[in-house]
Order: sequence, then C-alpha cells, then structure tokens
Amino acid sequence: MIVCKSPGEIERMRVANALVARVLAELAETVAPGVTTRDLDALAEKLVRAGGAEPAFKGYRGYPATLCASVNEQVVHGIPSARPLDEGDIVSLDMGVKLNGFYGDSAITVPVGEVSPEVRRLLQATQAALQQGISQVRVGGRISDIGHAIQRHVESEGFSVVREFVGHGIGSALHEEPQIANYGEPGRGPRMAEGMVLAIEPMVNMGRPAVKVLSDGWTAVTRDGSLSAHFEHTVAVTKDGPLVLTMRSATTSVS
Repeated sequence: MIVCKSPGEIERMRVANALVARVLAELAETVAPGVTTRDLDALAEKLVRAGGAEPAFKGYRGYPATLCASVNEQVVHGIPSARPLDEGDIVSLDMGVKLNGFYGDSAITVPVGEVSPEVRRLLQATQAALQQGISQVRVGGRISDIGHAIQRHVESEGFSVVREFVGHGIGSALHEEPQIANYGEPGRGPRMAEGMVLAIEPMVNMGRPAVKVLSDGWTAVTRDGSLSAHFEHTVAVTKDGPLVLTMRSATTSVS
C-alpha cells in the first residue's frame, strides 16, 4: 500500500531530511586521505544524535552502523571499517535518520582528494541521472518514468545502471511502497499522487551492471571490479512538482 502524507507530515519529514542533508554535508567536508570510514560513521552518529534524531540504519535488519560507507567497487551497504581512504578513491555515504516519527534518507558519493577525469565524469553522470529522475516527479506521472529517465541518461554517458537495488517510498517507515527501479520503460507502475514521498537513488557502475553481495551479508560490489557511484534524494510529490527534502549545499556537488 502506498501511503500519501498530509502537509503536516511532509513538514515533519522536511525537518528529518534537512538533518540528513546537514550531516552529509559535514561528512563530505571531512572526507580526505587517511580518514577511515569508521571515523565517518562515528561523526555521523554524533551529529545525528546531537540533532535530536536516531540513526535509521543502525540495528535495521541487524545492520551494525549509522552510515553505509561504500568505497570504490563497493556499490551500496558498505560497513564502516578501519580502512583508511586513499587519494583517488571514491566513497558513497548513505545514511538516514528517524525524527519525530518520520524518516529521512539520502546519499552522496565523494571523491577522496584528486580523482581522474573519467571518475569525476562517473560522479557527475550519476548526480545528473538523479536530477533527471527527479524531473519526472509529477502528479499523474508513472513511477517507471523516473527509472526510464535515469537509465536513459546513464547509458547515454556510457555507464550502466545497477538492477538489484532500487529506490523506495519513505515516511513513518524507512522502506515503503512503491519500489522505484532505476531502469525500465516509461508509463508503467503506480501513478504518482500528491503527498507521496519517494527516495530516488540511482546506483551507477563504470563497467557492467552486475553486482554480488560479499560474505558479510551486506556489502554489494561490482562483479567486474569497476567503480560505482550512488546518489539519493528524498522527494515529495506536490501539485507544483517535485519538492526535494534533502537538498544540500553546493559544496557537496561534484559538478
């Protein structure tokens, strides 16, 4: 069942998602060679709790951390560790909060120091694909319009879209209906209605789309070892079009 939110509920979600955006902006500023993903996780939890919220991921289905920190070929759900980041790496930072009964969720992929032009192009293409998907959010539109726009942009840039993981509805639960694939034909699936809130999150590989999950039961990696990027926004459907609840400052953009 798809749950549409009232204006008051969307306002509460706006507050939760604004906290997610602020925390991610601070984490992005902290990313540097020598920093560990465990350092980033500790900072994320500190900032979330200081904001009066609870980490949404910690303990969710047994996940052990506040932050999903996925480095290089890791696509999503990378568990923070003592591994230091190296110059030229990329790291996806995905996190959520629960505040006043509602969830926020967002992700960014950040370069560690200087990266190659091709890697920067991967980040830019993934970020632009997210914006293409958001541009399809409108009352009466179909959910599959979002994934079609994402896939079209990604493949036009010569990259591939991950199939195994998708976006989702969000509200008083972290994962709600509908599921939002990042690929497919337009004009299919549920119609978007005012008050729906969607977590749209393209995951894009530099090589082929296939992924596998490692023995820790969480970390998904590209099967061919190619780099992967991930960006996510939480977006409300309004009569005036998409309302991005996790909008971040320009300092976190890779454009």
